[in-house]
Amino acid sequence: MSEGQRTGRRERKKAATRAAIVQAAHELFLERGFDAVSVREIADRADVSPTTVFTHFPTKEALAFGDEDVRHDRLVAAVTDRPPGTSISAALKAHYLAEITALGSNPEQPILALMEQTPALVEYAERMWFRHEDALIAAITKEFGHPEPSDEIRFYVRFALQIQLSATRTADPESAIDAGFRLLDEGWLRYQGQLH
Repeated sequence: MSEGQRTGRRERKKAATRAAIVQAAHELFLERGFDAVSVREIADRADVSPTTVFTHFPTKEALAFGDEDVRHDRLVAAVTDRPPGTSISAALKAHYLAEITALGSNPEQPILALMEQTPALVEYAERMWFRHEDALIAAITKEFGHPEPSDEIRFYVRFALQIQLSATRTADPESAIDAGFRLLDEGWLRYQGQLH
């Protein structure tokens, strides 16, 4: 067996273990609520040790968000892979709306509802969302050809991320996203004009 085949099998086994842990956690959270479930119970249901659970997920809260890496990659790609002529704000707006629409039709709707009703998960989700900040700052800084990010780029990214969080808490996310970027873009467009 080649090294590549061994690595491939190892990665598949790792992904399967991770998926089993997430499924076990979600089942238990839905049965009894997030706070009533222990990591040991999740490990038992997934047929792994608690140590294995923590190898894949640093905290119990992280188990509710098994797709964190995927969401991170999609967010950064929305900026770095946007079509030519599309502004950063337009790309982020389209991404936010697509994500919110996808959440509304997500087959895991019950787990999403549980997350919204659990203060520890709401707080974790917000912290998790702002973990994307550095990657977005780096992508925009690179695009502008700066050696270091400017204060304007840092503030733009922080405010742009805040728009999505605020929009998910409103009855009309599309209107909230439009309003947020309308305000943000006034200053951002002025800053971009100064670069040319």
